[in-house]
Amino acid sequence: MEAFLLLLLTIFLPLAILLFVSRTYKINNRPPGPSGLPLIGNMHQFDSVNTHIYLYNLSQKYGPLVSLQLGSVQTLVISSASAAREVFKNHDFCFSSRPTLVGAQRVTYNCIEIIFGRYSEYWRDMRKITTLHLFSSKRSQSFQPVREQEVAGMVKTIRDRAAAASNIVNLSEIVMSLTSSVIFKVAFGRIYDDDEENGAAKDNKMKSFHWLLAETQSIVSTFFLTDYFPVMGHLIDRLSGTWSRAQKRSKGLDDFYQKLIDESPPTSTESTQDRSFLDILLRMRKDSSDFTLDHVKAMLTDIIVAGADTSAAAVDWTMTFLIKNPTKMKKVQQEVRDLVGKKGFVDENDVQELVYLKAVVKETMRLHPPAPLLIPHETIDKCVISGYQIDAKTRVYINVYAIGRDPECYENPQEFLPERFLNSSIDFKGQHFELMPFGAGRRMCPGMSMGVATTELTLANLLYSFNWKLPPGKKMEDIDMASLPGVVVQRKNDLCLVPEIVN
Repeated sequence: MEAFLLLLLTIFLPLAILLFVSRTYKINNRPPGPSGLPLIGNMHQFDSVNTHIYLYNLSQKYGPLVSLQLGSVQTLVISSASAAREVFKNHDFCFSSRPTLVGAQRVTYNCIEIIFGRYSEYWRDMRKITTLHLFSSKRSQSFQPVREQEVAGMVKTIRDRAAAASNIVNLSEIVMSLTSSVIFKVAFGRIYDDDEENGAAKDNKMKSFHWLLAETQSIVSTFFLTDYFPVMGHLIDRLSGTWSRAQKRSKGLDDFYQKLIDESPPTSTESTQDRSFLDILLRMRKDSSDFTLDHVKAMLTDIIVAGADTSAAAVDWTMTFLIKNPTKMKKVQQEVRDLVGKKGFVDENDVQELVYLKAVVKETMRLHPPAPLLIPHETIDKCVISGYQIDAKTRVYINVYAIGRDPECYENPQEFLPERFLNSSIDFKGQHFELMPFGAGRRMCPGMSMGVATTELTLANLLYSFNWKLPPGKKMEDIDMASLPGVVVQRKNDLCLVPEIVN
């Protein structure tokens, strides 16, 4: 024990002092931020549970650019629309890479896909290919029948439960099941055709899919010391068992993907627009020796996690805001019902005419974006933002949660006011930096159109078919806004409401 303490004093203490002095010298032209400790920097202050809220509070104290030292990693937090505009308009290339994070590596086969992949010529080629074959507007439109069929099924499920004696429904659970089913069919197509399966088989497969989502989110959200102390952290992660647990989970995901691939029918000759994502990915593998099974599985991770989790979170938080704001709820319901009349179902063509509904979705994504910190960026080169020196290899968080509360952009930013987006040109397609739930620039989410279509169609039918009330004995102030940690932020406690069937 004495020998170990002596080793710490003779090796690590001088190193810590050296790092502290070096950092103190170098930060003169960096953005402001809280003071840290030698070696660990601000790690002891960092909130990994409500990170977006913690970073938002820091921006209230230090300004729109905040500098943190997390272990050996220099970190920058962007918390205003003006700073985000400078980043994405003037320095998009510089901010276009991703940090190498252990959790992401485990679920994406060393980040060989497009969400977590580092910026390179290979990444650019992958982005072009996937945008053309997987995420084009035509591809999204081709899945309209799938979305409408699944939403109609969701409405029927809620109607059946509303007619029962105990008619409280777990809306969070129902919506997650819906979005999972949509993505499942989009990703795997006829492998899981409802017409060919009984209820038990479908339930088992959906349970497997929910397990896949939970495992992937768990691995990506796991705290790895390696991400902050690459040498020493790797050893500690192995000794603590964190590394082996992640490996075991990622092996389970790999087995799941392999089973789906093995069950997949031979790639069809039908048009690209009529094939599932898995069909297209397997065809890409057949056409190129550089596109391996690992690439197929990594891309499936992008599609499944980004598609199911984000849409479910968007619907869940929107319904939360509406139940807390009854007048807004009535207004959007009236819009939907006046337009659709007695037709019985809101289809995607109807949704395009629902101006106030779209404003409600924008307002929710302003106040509670599904991924409040997006995916971390990493700088490729040095650059200057707002007069501050930003070094290469700086990890960058774009806090869209904080940007949505920027008083320079929004009057009464803490209030839920969908009307602010009526007669407004602001959208979330990457050109308006005050509203960026899907990011901007080179790393903007490629599946935005599909996610928005699912979100808006689901909400339109929930609001058209039912009046929503709180369970007996529950008050408005009882609705909490607590969330779970993760890249995509879900409600901590499920949203349970009483649906009243509208004839």
